[in-house]
Order: sequence, then C-alpha cells, then structure tokens
Amino acid sequence: MELKKEKDLELEKSRHSLAHVLAKALVRLYPSTKLTIGPAIDDGFYYDIDLDHSITPDEFKVIEKTMQEIINKGEEFKREVVSKEKALELFSGNEYKTEIINELPDGEEVSIYYTGDDFFDLCRGPHVDSTRRLQNYGFKIHSINGAYWRGNEKNKMLQRVYCYAFKTKKELADHIAMLEEAKKRDHNKLGRELELFTTVDYIGQGLPILLPRGAKVIQIMQRFVEDEEAKRGWQLTKTPFMAKSDLYKISGHWDHYKDGMFVLGNEKTDEEVFALRPMTCPFQYQAYLNKPRSYKDLPLRYDETSTLFRNEASGEMHGLIRVRQFTISEGHLMCRPDQLEQEFKNCLELAIFMLKTLGLYEDASYRFSQWDENDKEKYIGTKEQWDEAQATMKKILDHLKIPYVVGIGEAAFYGPKLDIQIKNVFGKEDTLITIQIDQMLAEKFGMEYTDKDGSKKTPYIIHRTSIGCYERTLAYLIEKYAGAFPLWLAPEQVRVLALTDRNNDYAQEIKNKLFNLGFRAEVDTRNEKIGYKIREALSMKVPYLIIVGDEEEKNKTISIRGRKFENQSGLILEDFVERLKNEVNSKKI
Repeated sequence: MELKKEKDLELEKSRHSLAHVLAKALVRLYPSTKLTIGPAIDDGFYYDIDLDHSITPDEFKVIEKTMQEIINKGEEFKREVVSKEKALELFSGNEYKTEIINELPDGEEVSIYYTGDDFFDLCRGPHVDSTRRLQNYGFKIHSINGAYWRGNEKNKMLQRVYCYAFKTKKELADHIAMLEEAKKRDHNKLGRELELFTTVDYIGQGLPILLPRGAKVIQIMQRFVEDEEAKRGWQLTKTPFMAKSDLYKISGHWDHYKDGMFVLGNEKTDEEVFALRPMTCPFQYQAYLNKPRSYKDLPLRYDETSTLFRNEASGEMHGLIRVRQFTISEGHLMCRPDQLEQEFKNCLELAIFMLKTLGLYEDASYRFSQWDENDKEKYIGTKEQWDEAQATMKKILDHLKIPYVVGIGEAAFYGPKLDIQIKNVFGKEDTLITIQIDQMLAEKFGMEYTDKDGSKKTPYIIHRTSIGCYERTLAYLIEKYAGAFPLWLAPEQVRVLALTDRNNDYAQEIKNKLFNLGFRAEVDTRNEKIGYKIREALSMKVPYLIIVGDEEEKNKTISIRGRKFENQSGLILEDFVERLKNEVNSKKI
C-alpha cells in the first residue's frame, strides 16, 4: 500500500521566502557577502554564504532583528524573467551564481526574485507575495557550520547559516523544547556517559570502541538474533573479511561501489588487489555454488554475523549511527519463483518480530526503494529486468498490506529493496533493516538449480537483515530508553551494595549466587556512603539495586530498590530471582 508523503507547501514556500529575507539581512549587515543557495529544509532553512568574516553566535540576534525589520516593512516578492546574458550581467560579481547560470542551456530564460526594490536573488520560486505574510512566523538562527560549495571538498569552504522556522512562535518554542529533550537522549552523548562506547581521534572517524557495557548489549542481541534465525531455518556461515578485486568485479561492486570500499593495493602496480568487504552477498554465494543444486534444495537460507567496512564520507560520521566498520545480521536466501512471496513475508515477519521485541516497532516506517531509469549508469541489468523485479516486489508489498513510500533512485545497484527506517531523536531518518529482491547477481555468478523438468533455472535471491547494523541498533536503543535498557538487554542487571564493611562478605555471596544463575550482577563493597553508591548506580541506569546491612545479613534477606524508585525490604533472594527470571524471559519492555 503506497503512502503519499504530502508536503506542507505553504510552510515550505514561507521558509524559502524567509531564506531570502535572511540573505537580504546578511548583505545589509555584511556588504561583502557572496550568496550561493538557500533552500527550505525539514525544520526551517539555511543559506550558504562566502564571507571573510566568521559570524559568531553573538551576532545572531542582530541578524534576526534585521530580518524582522524587513518583514515588518511588508516588502513584496516580485518575480522577473531575464535572459541568460542579462542574468550573467546582474550576478557578474558572484562566481557561485554565475556558475549556476552558465550550466543552463543557451537561450534559456532565468528567473530572479526581488525582495523589495533593493535586493534580488537568483531563484525559481515560488514565494509568498509579501513579507507581511511572515509576521506571525517564529524563526531563530541556531547554528553556523562549514559547508563546501556543492558538497565537494575540493571547493571553497562556505558558512552555512541554519535557521529554524515555524508557522507560529509557539511551534518554534515547542520545537526548541523538543530538541533540548533530544539532547538528553542523544546516544552520542549518553552512550559515552554510560560507558557504552568511545572514540579516539588517532584511530579515526567512524571507528568506535565498544566498551565492556556496550559490547555486552551487542553480544546479548547477537546471540538472541542467531538463535531466532536458527529456529527459522537459517544456516550460519563464516566468510572472509576481504577478497581479491576479482570477486567484486563479478558482482559489480568494483564498477558500482568501489568509491565506498577500502581497497588494499594498486591495480597498476600490484599483481593482486584486495578490498575489505562492504557486504557479504558475493561471499555467501560461494556456499551455494559449492555443489550442484536441485529445486528440492530450495529455499536455501544462509545467515552470518558479518563485520563490514564502508568508506563513508567524513562529514557523514555520527556516533554509532553512521560508521565505517560495523557488524550486521546479514542473510541471503535462494528460492524458486513460487516460493518468493512466502519467503519475503517470512523475512519481513522476522524483522517485525525483532523490532517489537526491542521496542522499536512503533517508530518504524517503510520505504520501497526503486531504481531511477533516467540514471541507468548506476545500475546493472536491463529495464525489463528492473520492471519485472519491481513489479514483483510491489505485488508482494501490496499483498502484505505494507504501508510504504517510494524512493526513486534509492535501490541497490542490483535490485529494489524495502528499507525499514527509524528516526533518531533529532528527526534524522536512517535505514535499520533492509529486505531486497535480486535475480541479477545470481546470473552473474552462474547460480542455478535443476528444476522438476530437468531444465536449469536461476534462483531468486532475497538479501535481508533481521536486526540491521548492531551499532546503529544500539544507538537507537540508547535514545529510545534514555540508556535505561529493558532488563533482558541491560549490561548490568543487578548491583549489590553493602551498607557497611561488615556486610561485604554477605554482599559478595549474593552477587555470586546471582552470577551463577546467569544474571549480570556486580557488587559494590567500597568504603563509601550508601547514598553515594545508590546515586552512582542509578546514574548508570542499573535496573535493580540490592542493599544489604546487618538486619538483612542476620535474617538472610535482601532489600531492593528499582530504578523507578521501587523500595522493598525483607525479601527472600529466591523470590526476587523468580521475579528477575520472569522479567528477562518475557523480554518485558
């Protein structure tokens, strides 16, 4: 079921108009400003400028005040169409605008917009009719970042002025309040405070170090995923982290994905050139090709906990969400055409089961990523093959009543895919789980099976992840639960605190019993005040604290404190253990 994402066109038009107001204010305050582009974005707009002076946050209020003065004057937005030659003359002092104009076909007319009588800018529009329409809007400059002209690091670094913009000042205030709350949950900050991961400059961007607590959460998820996949007929493989370029040339990655790979060696000087694997599919196909296959062998499901390497741009790195080395629950399924829909459904059901178990299901959205037939160089295969693959996938998605939006040009180079996406706390959306349909790579690798009639057929392949990238999943879980993981996922489930030094042995005894029963328990017998120990444990989001003193030791009982300020005393340890078991086994959110 395809969903249509409807934009608020009036809001987008107003934000773009405010971008012109910002541009006019900047030129008024800093006459040497060279303007480039200023589009509307999800929460406002930005404008990239070339200016020798570095604008500081102390100047934001002055710029905003100048913008408000322009708005209050009720200046009209007027469109004028001029020849390409006239446009080049008007913007002759601005190499950025002239570059854009020169890219237009000869003879094409150029649209410019006036804001009042004393400012104009290159723009297709549309705009509101007057700045008076913007008087009730809430806007606020919130940051300035560096940005290369046209995103190319070989070009000059510009200043990108970001501004929030909403229909009312209340909506602006609500948005800012939401962002303040988001900062508290930001995994990049909270994950470090909770000692889940760290990064080191001299190791490199996108190469996080998982600390013991973070590594434990991922280990728990990995074991859970592998067990669940095994129950559903998936067979575990283990393949190399790298391969010769020959493998990637067969699959097409060398021609279509080389820039995203870490290549070891030089094709011009080295006899053998290797590359770290960006995905597992061409490796797992070798397991299929290990011996002849019959229609009776299918479906054949291979999975792997795969460490992958992708050469992401430095500006794209963000905590655990976008990294250069990551681990993923990757699988490839070979099947007959008559098995395709059911197997796709099974893959989707597994993904949904994982999302529900983790508590992320309600946050998910679905994107049907298709090829762009106007950019055929990005893909392998013919138009007929793509039409067939996409029609097959659409039929399956519609039959399963999956609510999706279409993403043109977002397919893998070898086939369409369903991307299950999650937003981080700041609203940025990334793909967590992918399920793809592919027949083209099977052909490239000569993957066949003998059908009932003795003929050779090419199997369909489903590429899928069941939980996606573990690092990215950990990031979303940190933000979802503000670091307070459900008990079954918590890196430390129970901490035993001794009230005094006299109770250290009893505290250690309880910790050992819990540990031997399979619980992740720690003990704190430091010579510190109990209030300090409790505050520290709660700050680390430990689900349950056991506190023992003279009375508990004498009566062989415990007192507990939950992180939700639940206090109980005089409990028998065995009763508490049953409670822990029930909570862990139910995977209660």
